[in-house]
Amino acid sequence: MSASVPTVAVIVGSLRKASINKTFAGALGALAEGRLAFESVRIDDLPLYNEDLWADPPEAVARFKVQVRAADAVLFVTPEYNRGYTPAIKNVIDWGTRPRGESCWIGKPAAIVGTSPGGIGTAVAQAGLRSVVTACDMALMGAPEMYFSWKPELFDAEGRVANPDTKAFLDKWVDRYAAWIARVKA
Repeated sequence: MSASVPTVAVIVGSLRKASINKTFAGALGALAEGRLAFESVRIDDLPLYNEDLWADPPEAVARFKVQVRAADAVLFVTPEYNRGYTPAIKNVIDWGTRPRGESCWIGKPAAIVGTSPGGIGTAVAQAGLRSVVTACDMALMGAPEMYFSWKPELFDAEGRVANPDTKAFLDKWVDRYAAWIARVKA
């Protein structure tokens, strides 16, 4: 972890290999280079949250919690499923808050983004997730919110932003998020 470039634990709520939200997270990470270091957090191997499993915690849970604790900030990248955020995100949040008194989320500067082919992006999912994130005592960036409508032509074959206007828009968001992290960490 570099003192000059904050690390961001990136949690993508889609488990699909070809997820547009994974591509979107990667595109944001590429734009953030030099300002933020995005580190993808693996969540596809976390079992469904079950308090009984704390007797012998799964290795995947320990790995996830260590990675989040080591990061300077958290970015949730959520799809929208049936007007809500995904079960994968709810599961990771629940694992992160337990056992009681050992939450890996407390005080972390956080942001929520997401993309969908729909006109309002993932606005409804993000609204629901905001209340959960703040209840977990993360320092959530309230503005600017980003409801990104996915259009494949905005990205190149490697998943990087190809459209100059989109790049400028996303760059501005990255600048604001980097400033938010610095502000919270100060």
